[in-house]
Amino acid sequence: MLSRSRLAPRFSKRTHASIARSSSIFFSKDFVLGLLQQGYEQLDHRDPTIIEYIHSCLRLLISCPSVLDIFSVIQVEVLRMVCEHPKPLLCSQLSTLLTDFMQCVPKDKSGVLFCQQLIRTISYFHCYANQEHELREYVGQVTKVSTLLQNIWKTDRATLLPSLQEVFAIISSTDPSFDPSTALACLVQHIPIQMITVLIKSLTTDPNVKDASMTKALCRMIDWLSWPLAQHVDIWVIALLKGLAAVQKFTILIDVTLLKIELVFARLWFPIVRQGALAVLSHMLLSFQHSPEAFHLVVPNVVQLVHSLKTNGLPTSKVFLLQFTELIHCMMYQFSGFPDLYDQIIEAIKDLPKPAEDKIKFVLNQSAWTSQSNSFASGLLKQAGKSETGKTGLINLGNTCYMNSIIQILFMATDFRRHVLSLQLNGSNTLMKKLQLLFAFLAHTQRAAYAPKNFLEASRPPWFNAGSQQDCSEYLRFLLDRLHEEEKTIRVLESAKPNFGPSIDVDNKDPKASTSSREHGESCSNVAETESTNDGRTLIEKMFGGKSITGIRCMQCNCISEKEEPFTDLSLAFCPSASTQDSPKPQRPSEEPKVLCQGSVNGGSEAPEPSSASSLTKGVHYEQVTTEPPLSVPDLVNYFLAPEILDEDNAYFCEKCLSLQRAERTMKVVTAPEYLILTLLRFSYDAKCHVRRKILDNVTIPQVLRLPVHASASSAQQSSPLQVEYPESSENLAKKLKPSQQDEEDEAKARMERNEETIGSGGNPVQSVPYALVSVVMHSGISSESGHYYSYCS
Repeated sequence: MLSRSRLAPRFSKRTHASIARSSSIFFSKDFVLGLLQQGYEQLDHRDPTIIEYIHSCLRLLISCPSVLDIFSVIQVEVLRMVCEHPKPLLCSQLSTLLTDFMQCVPKDKSGVLFCQQLIRTISYFHCYANQEHELREYVGQVTKVSTLLQNIWKTDRATLLPSLQEVFAIISSTDPSFDPSTALACLVQHIPIQMITVLIKSLTTDPNVKDASMTKALCRMIDWLSWPLAQHVDIWVIALLKGLAAVQKFTILIDVTLLKIELVFARLWFPIVRQGALAVLSHMLLSFQHSPEAFHLVVPNVVQLVHSLKTNGLPTSKVFLLQFTELIHCMMYQFSGFPDLYDQIIEAIKDLPKPAEDKIKFVLNQSAWTSQSNSFASGLLKQAGKSETGKTGLINLGNTCYMNSIIQILFMATDFRRHVLSLQLNGSNTLMKKLQLLFAFLAHTQRAAYAPKNFLEASRPPWFNAGSQQDCSEYLRFLLDRLHEEEKTIRVLESAKPNFGPSIDVDNKDPKASTSSREHGESCSNVAETESTNDGRTLIEKMFGGKSITGIRCMQCNCISEKEEPFTDLSLAFCPSASTQDSPKPQRPSEEPKVLCQGSVNGGSEAPEPSSASSLTKGVHYEQVTTEPPLSVPDLVNYFLAPEILDEDNAYFCEKCLSLQRAERTMKVVTAPEYLILTLLRFSYDAKCHVRRKILDNVTIPQVLRLPVHASASSAQQSSPLQVEYPESSENLAKKLKPSQQDEEDEAKARMERNEETIGSGGNPVQSVPYALVSVVMHSGISSESGHYYSYCS
């Protein structure tokens, strides 16, 4: 068997010149061509020894004229070789030869093709070694190839852009059978930093780049963080994340963050790539402000990493630990509604400096996806149209998230929006007119976001201080009440003018007939007149108004007192904890186990305080504290409608008995609203500590629920249990569903059965009214003094 020494040049005492003269006769272009195409004896043409031999001979013959012919042969052959995608060892030998003899590198179009094929060859490099020396060899081989590309790019600038296009084509491939190597990360350090803005803008605004391809590309770039010697990978990843935010590709950002956040966090364990991984992790977490899901994916590993950084003894660990804990403080501040989840983290970092609240707010504001402070996003945001959802956002005007979230859910209440847009307000300056203009702007504008300054000034309650945090439930009640009273007042004024039509005519308009040729039937022009449905109710009463009856039965004389009251929302209290009961409580459904969660339906509270909302199935991550099922909204509605015993200090004064008596109080709904608004009372008063505490029990909400509605106001019997169809979710606004034919048949049968049961006892039938999940207002925070509202709508 031939050894490699047979091809190695042998040296004697002859001069270098004589060696070169004699070698040039033997080492001809035909001989080189034969080596590269056929090999030598038992050595295959792909054996790295062939390239090593040619390299050594070229060093000897560099001064001979005949070497020029050999260069031309090598130029053609190396292009053929890289098109065959050689393995790392052969490719590194070839790169070493070409780095020393740049005359052998293909030129012009062939040079562009050579760079592209060499990049594609790198994408096939995979290392399966486990030994350290093998890994070092592999990294060294890749480095040699990347160095060759760097030299080519410096020599011929025309090859750079096509090369980068090839990189993106590789990493954006959605072919499931192709997994490009992370060795491509070695190229990033050779791309000029000043090209970032131009390249990222080109990629993010290119309509030919599909979302799936962009998602793949970003995921693979994040994988590059594990490449040990790569520089600037974090800069490019963050630049692409910012670029996607600037063009409002939020779906990609959410998917990639949730998919890769744990992998990025895992890179923090390796000092050689730790700093870049922290930069990317910080940007991903700080910009993911709409939900704690991404942060909660890494929370279980925080304490272990902190302990490791404290004890590993590396000189860089202390500085890194300070940067890391600052990030954690910012995230716990942003999603402060999970104290039990953060207890161990707080204990682990209690001896480390905590950033000031002003600094935390500044960092969070600067990092938000919608922030215009990003290096190149500001210019794109000015030109950006609506997001990929087709919806327009509302700009926070200084703690106005309570208003923005309410406006968005009202706008997404389709029937209500159509009614508002169809009103003929005749140039009035009413609050309804301002709401109509706001809805019209949100429906028709091409802006990415709108600042509702005029509506804020017109709709803000007088006791709300500008710039202060407020309760969205209180604001919603005030807004609906204002609109309702305003319409009643205008009707009274218009009724005194018999010669003029009313300024507001909501009763003679059929929302289904109010159409627009421009925006899905939502404009206020060309409103079709239909038959009058004037029943004296205002628009707010039609859309959100319901009626309930509170009945009190004296248990001594059985005398019943009833009172009918209108409502626009139902305030659902939590069943008191048995552990906190100091005295006998009303007979209510048993309390469900407590779990950690975020928020409440509609973010409401029992008093004018901000609160929070229950998390959506896909929007918020939560941890259960017990293995028992959590509370559900139907549970809370049943608790709301359940009979309550009034006795002792809460005894009822019976007008017939003329004394305080033990009594039973019942609540029943007699008129179902078109849109059902539910408010969870998340704050309770702690009499021992004299503070208001937030109830953090997890509450699941079905996509469809059925509200028991009594047919008349003559009975004060207990409502029937709530029926429900049950995928988990969370919600604040529910739309009444039109029953299908099967539902109508089932309901008719159930109604007949209920009638048979209630006729004999003098009772009245109960109708089960279905409602579909429409929207939810979320609140992040554990305090009534801080936090942030945002909404989910369907």
